[in-house]
Amino acid sequence: MKTKHSVFIAASLDGYIADKQGGIDWLTAIPNPEGNDMGYNDFTSRIDALIMGRTTFETVCSFDIEWPYQKPVFVLSNTMTYIPEKYADKASIVKGNLTDILKELHNKNYNRLYIDGGRTIQSFLKEDLVDELIITTIPVLLGGGSKLFSDLSKPLHFECVESKRYLDKVVQNYFTRVKQ
Repeated sequence: MKTKHSVFIAASLDGYIADKQGGIDWLTAIPNPEGNDMGYNDFTSRIDALIMGRTTFETVCSFDIEWPYQKPVFVLSNTMTYIPEKYADKASIVKGNLTDILKELHNKNYNRLYIDGGRTIQSFLKEDLVDELIITTIPVLLGGGSKLFSDLSKPLHFECVESKRYLDKVVQNYFTRVKQ
């Protein structure tokens, strides 16, 4: 099976995924009375597993909700030594070189991967390991915080293959990687 590494994330107009205090409350500032998931459930129905960074994992664990994922979760961290007992059957730690981690996951038939978390996404982009980006832009300027993108050693070209508008205010762009 062909592999696919996908990012599905929201960002502010100025490219931040968390505010200066690490908060994400701004993501829900636009009223969404019908609970429109903006394509998230459809997206996750097409993945085999998630790879997320430690900070994202800890953020999700801090929410007062049931575990939100139905697929296996791999926490990318070189500093974590264990998954808290409450989540031990829901997530596992992966460490090391991204190429080696991906080879191991692909060998276990986790071929369509959802890449989540700022530093994790940045690491995958630096290694040119992202096949598609689905970015939902929330119309707010945060003026600082955690940036979605960081420096790259060379440009990575993507093509916008679809744009959607949600809640009359939010734009979601779907980009696929174009290898030059």
